[in-house]
Formats: sequence, C-alpha cells, structure tokens
Amino acid sequence: MKRSFSLVDVLLVLAFCGHIAWTVKASSECKQALSREIRPHSVAITEFGAVGDGVTLNTKAFQNAIFYLNSFSDKGGAKLFVPAGRWLTGSFDLISHLTLWLDKDAVILGSDNPDDWPVVDPLPSYGRGVELPGGRHRSLIYGRNLTDVIITGDNGTIDGQGSVWWNWFKRKTLDYTRPHLVELMNSTGVVISNLTFLNSPFWTIHPVYCSHVIVQNVTILAPPDSPNTDGINPDSSNDVCIEDCYISTGDDLIAIKSGWDEYGISFARPSTNIIIRRLIGHNRNGSGIAIGSEMSGGVSEVYAENLYFFDSSTAITIKTARGRGGYVRNIYILNVTLVGVDTAIRFDSTFSPHPDDFYDPNALPVIERITIKDVIGNNIKVAGLLKGIEGDTFHHVCLLNIALTVTSGSPWNCSYIQGYSAMVSPETCEPLKESIYPNHSSDCYHLSNHLRSSVGILILAISQAQQQPHHQ
Repeated sequence: MKRSFSLVDVLLVLAFCGHIAWTVKASSECKQALSREIRPHSVAITEFGAVGDGVTLNTKAFQNAIFYLNSFSDKGGAKLFVPAGRWLTGSFDLISHLTLWLDKDAVILGSDNPDDWPVVDPLPSYGRGVELPGGRHRSLIYGRNLTDVIITGDNGTIDGQGSVWWNWFKRKTLDYTRPHLVELMNSTGVVISNLTFLNSPFWTIHPVYCSHVIVQNVTILAPPDSPNTDGINPDSSNDVCIEDCYISTGDDLIAIKSGWDEYGISFARPSTNIIIRRLIGHNRNGSGIAIGSEMSGGVSEVYAENLYFFDSSTAITIKTARGRGGYVRNIYILNVTLVGVDTAIRFDSTFSPHPDDFYDPNALPVIERITIKDVIGNNIKVAGLLKGIEGDTFHHVCLLNIALTVTSGSPWNCSYIQGYSAMVSPETCEPLKESIYPNHSSDCYHLSNHLRSSVGILILAISQAQQQPHHQ
C-alpha cells in the first residue's frame, strides 16, 4: 500500500499545474455565484472547545457549533470558521444557510475509528450499500434536505485518512459500505470550492438527489492504488457545474450516476444538465470522465470541455450492462488533450455487478446521441473499445476531429455500435465510418440552446437560494 497523500504532495501538484498553460484559472461561468456570501453571524470552532492538535476528537465541538448556528438560519445564516490546526473529528451534519470556512492551514481529519462514522440506511435508488448488503457508513461531512450550503475556504484541507478503510476493504473485514468524504442529499444551492480533499475512504464528493450544485477550484488526491476513491460523483442530480479542478485518485475522476438496476429504475431520478469544464487529472484504475455504471435512472444533457488527462487508464467511459435499464443520451464532449492514456474512449457493456438477484435481465439500457470531438492524444495504446450489447445497439455515436498517436496495431474495436465520423485518425471502425457530412450532422448531438443557458440558470437559482427569506 502506498502512503496517503500529505500537504507536501498537494504543493507539488499545485506547482506542476502551474506549468500547464491553460490550467485551472478563475472561471468566467460560475464565479458570480461564488462571490463570498456575507453571513451576518460567525463563530470559530475553538469557541466550542475544539483542539487542533490532530489527536483530540472534536466531533462534539463541530456538532455543538452547528447546533448553535442553526438558531441563525432565519436571520441571514451563519459561518463556521475553522482556523489553522489539525482538527480530528467523526461525522457531522451541516445545516441550511451555512458556510463552512477552512482557513489556509486548517486541516479537518477524519477519525480512524469506524464508530465515529454512524451507519445509515442505504440510498433508495441503490437498494443496499454499494459494496455490501445493508446500510453504509455516513460521510465525514454530511447534510440532507438543505438549501444554500457552502463548503469553502482559503485552500484548507479535508483529509479522510482513508488508508485504514482501504485496508479493511482489501482484507474483506468491513461490515458496511465505506463512507464518502462529503455527501449532500436532497439539497439545493450547494457550493463546494477552494479546498483540497485528501484520502477519502470511498467516493470523495457525492451530491445525490441534489439540484443547482457548483464544485469549483478544488484539488482531490488519493493514492493510485486506493480502491474506489472517485473524485466527484453527481448522482441523480441536476444542474451541476464542475469547473477548474485537479483530480488524481485511485478510480474515476468524475463519475455521473443515477441509481442501480431495479432500484434506480423505480426511483426514476435522472442526472441531467451536468457541465464539466477545465478538468485536469490522472488515474491508473478508472476514467477521466465516466458515466455509470449505476445509471438506471438515466443520464442526459452532459457537456464537458477543455479536459486534460495524462498517465491514465481511460479518458472517457460509458459503463453499463444488461439489467441496468435507464438511458445515456445527449452527451457532448470536446476539446480533450490526452498524454499516455491506455484507452481514449471506452463503452463497456459488461460492467455487471448487480445489487441482488431481483434485477430484470431484459432491462436494456438505451445509449444514443453521444458526440465526442476535438480530441488530440499522444502515446495512446488504444483509440477506442466501443462495445454495445447484442440486440441493443448503441446509436448515433459521432466522432469528429480526433487525432491520436496510437501504439496498438488494432486501434479500434467496435461491436453493436452505430454512428458516424469525420476527420478521425487513426481511421475508425467500420460501424462508424459513414461520414457525418453532408447527410448526418442532424443525427449527431450538439450543444442545445437549453444546455447553453443552463449555466446562467444555475447561477441565478443559487443566487436566489442564497437570497431567499430564511426560515427554520
């Protein structure tokens, strides 16, 4: 097991990013919503007895501080300030109209005692824990049914100290599914920005059943062999904007999800209007951007641009299987730079873990209208492994202006795929050879006016949530 990441590693990563000309910079799209919210009431965690020595457990201090600040939720909201120090804690809940602010040298540390991470019910769209039947450990920072919540700071750090959880997982000694680092459920008007997240026990940032979410200017790190440490996983959520992030983890950098098999089909809450811009990162066991494999509630209207993935397993993946049902449609990915990536584009239709034996094997996913354009890549092993499902062809897959330097003698491997291409090198597989132009441009998904305006709608909605009258 490689060691967990430290703040020294973070500084090295930030120094590396400084040498990439187009890398993380101030956003012009979402920054209006991220102006510092002026909360009329503010307290420091030290006022509630917290000790930042990295040893004292401060769960009660966080819980008591937030309980106190709840009295101001109808008076303009409040800010909880975490100063420099190492603040060990178990899981704690957030409240509406709250800003959790971490100072530059503040580090919130997750306890390595599983009793400090309570067990909660499984998500209804999953039917059980992702890893084990039954419940799941609650995330370190948790909230549900919230409005107007901001987690931010001056590049402070939230460290899940996940190595103990990774070891338990590998030894198969867990009783419940591992916890996320941050999970917000059924919430709206969420902003997570200007922080570093380290060593999550499981997925790092998990907005589930949420709307109007911004994740901006965050760094997420976990060792390359840390299991399932996804970066950001929007799950059955809509109007999500992810911008200006650096992610290096043991699994997918971003994975868009919407529930698992019959539970996701029944819950029927899709992920839609997901915008991803200026993402840099790498991994050895996952993808830069993944959709699925839990996508049974549907995923649509995904727009991703200005992506840079290096030294990675896969750049872009759609994962699904028989029994998933649901759909993935209207996906538009452009301006992608790849260096040292094993597989540039992958459609995996055999990703078949199921929650139980009650799924319907005849529930076939609908995969259609996927457009990927303006991709360049050097030292790529395989251009594309695009595998649909027999009797369930993936339709209207469009590849445009793709130039890859590929080391494999068989750059493309396609089956049960239908679509079109133009200006693709190396030459694409037979099912995609028919030209987009002049007859099939209307068959290829392009950015709709609705999606173009969704960032503006997102900014307006969050601003309104922050400004609406506060009430308990």
